[in-house]
Amino acid sequence: MHFNRSDKDDKFLLNLYKRLLYPRLVEEKMLKLLRQGRIGKWFSGIGQEAIAVGSTLAMQSDEYILPMHRNLGVFTSRDIPLKKLMAQWQGKITGFTKGRDRSFHFGTQEYKIIGMISHLGPQMALADGIALADVLRKQPKATLVYTGEGATSEGDFHEAVNVASVWNLPVIFLIENNGYGLSTPKSEQFRCKNLVDKAIGYGIEGIQIDGNNILEVYNTINQLANEIRKDPRPVLVECLTFRMRGHEEASGTKYVPQELFDEWEKKDPLSNYESYLIEQGILTPDLVIDFKIKFKTDIELDIEEAFNEPEAEAGASHEEADMYFPFTQQITEPGTSLTEKRYLDAISEGLDLAMQKYPNLVLMGQDIAEYGGAFKITDGFTTKYGKERVRNTPICESAIVGAGLGLSINGYKAVVEMQFADFVTVGFNQIVNNLAKTHYRWGEKADVVVRMPTGAGTGAGPFHSQSNEAWFTKTPGLKIVYPAFPADAKGLLLAAIEDPNPVLYFEHKYLYRSLTAPVPDGYYTTAIGKAVTLAWGNKFTIITYGLGVHWALDYIKNNPLCDATLIDLRTLQPWDKETVTRAVKTTGRVLILHEDTLTNGFGAEISAWIGEHCFSDLDAPVMRCASLDTAIPMSKVLEDDFLAKARLAKTIDKLLKY
Repeated sequence: MHFNRSDKDDKFLLNLYKRLLYPRLVEEKMLKLLRQGRIGKWFSGIGQEAIAVGSTLAMQSDEYILPMHRNLGVFTSRDIPLKKLMAQWQGKITGFTKGRDRSFHFGTQEYKIIGMISHLGPQMALADGIALADVLRKQPKATLVYTGEGATSEGDFHEAVNVASVWNLPVIFLIENNGYGLSTPKSEQFRCKNLVDKAIGYGIEGIQIDGNNILEVYNTINQLANEIRKDPRPVLVECLTFRMRGHEEASGTKYVPQELFDEWEKKDPLSNYESYLIEQGILTPDLVIDFKIKFKTDIELDIEEAFNEPEAEAGASHEEADMYFPFTQQITEPGTSLTEKRYLDAISEGLDLAMQKYPNLVLMGQDIAEYGGAFKITDGFTTKYGKERVRNTPICESAIVGAGLGLSINGYKAVVEMQFADFVTVGFNQIVNNLAKTHYRWGEKADVVVRMPTGAGTGAGPFHSQSNEAWFTKTPGLKIVYPAFPADAKGLLLAAIEDPNPVLYFEHKYLYRSLTAPVPDGYYTTAIGKAVTLAWGNKFTIITYGLGVHWALDYIKNNPLCDATLIDLRTLQPWDKETVTRAVKTTGRVLILHEDTLTNGFGAEISAWIGEHCFSDLDAPVMRCASLDTAIPMSKVLEDDFLAKARLAKTIDKLLKY
């Protein structure tokens, strides 16, 4: 192994050695604790430390690094106290996640480290968003994100690298190629000779280096970071290395040929660098002993103190509260001046006002720039705000939702447009596992709104007409709004953008141009979590939202003696239980109406809640009127029969006759 010290003095080289030695000794201690049964799991990075240590030290201390679970050296090189790390690993209340998540699945703004989730690939899109925020601020910063050779097979890898390439983002994508994804060898992961060759397909620079040579790692990353701070662009770096332990200790290493261990043991990053420093007269065997004694003593002390830290305390109230970033909505009341607007125009005006109020707000979506979006909601926005803030995206929903979270982490707000709500399936993981859980896991906000053009009525068929709100209403950490009128569409959108928590904003496509109503002029917000009662009666209550509101209004108009109370929920998470309770007590009969399919639609949750909490007030079973339990057909005849409206009158008759 050849070491190139370049212009580095002895002090620097010696510090590099100590930074390399320390995580190795921590790891050795962890393996002992594992054998003693004092810890339950460990993902070892022994043999790979040069990558984490060298690359971290090459970055500026205020630049973000997004590591994986075998990168202890990132955390120790950023000087996170071992006691704090150990508390995290042991699930202590003083850990970064308060006992809620494992190993390195956490982030910390203090140390500018954003940890992974178990799905491996999604953190790469976060790096895009973080880097984009730096570019928008015109700050000369680089972002470093790790992935393994196995995760390069994931779509998240492709999407994130492609977005960074198209947008010229200063991201270093570092692949730790250690030969195995758990037990699957690289020969069964990809056919290209070298992973660095993938850079060619994205039109970016690719560099392959010896990941066990700490000076080569440091020099390469340092040079690249310096370059892309001045000339923003992404770079792909493949670090060749080897995992000397199992994927995690319980998995063992029987699947790895012994000759590979023998070969890579000779390339050990610590012993090779130690020998080099001794040869250069910078280090002595006695000094090595001194360092080890000092480090081991400190490690023992920190670990034992961490074991004595208090355990996490169970408590439903604070657990549920921590699903969301603390935020108390301050309602901005609308003025008295009104203008007739289409539902679509109210949404457009809301976005426009938000862009004016928040200079750190970025809109992202397919075709939303010059074209104005599939439904023309952002038409003209690029002229007013520029393409930096109104960004056309490649067709990669996962990367763009992840980039939205990255923007939020680095001080921006993001609104992501799904061209159709149906397409959210390819961004599902980022929403339910990253946006929804980030605050609960490590206290960071996810200031992202995802716009969801939803619903049927236009004959668009199975992939452009689904009502998929129930996919998300069961996911703690998300807020779900669903306006039925232009005024609410504007007020709820502005409220969603104000809220630092992730909000899914469902907007019904059928209403875009078919519904016109008075909308207050200027900036105002509508309360998230508050329903509105649109009609008052004594015989029965209809609880609904979205297009269902208009079906119900039509029914009441055509049946003026029906004596019904009509509740428009407007928000599905959190939903307004108080308003529902009052209506149930008044009428004793309840019909829940929604456009989604019957089975496991959101109406099932409302029905169950009413049955549990308002049973004594009911004069009849709670009934649901929903769409058929089929996919949505294209034909108008079939679609009309599919939708809940076709069964509304019959279901109400059944309810009243009970």
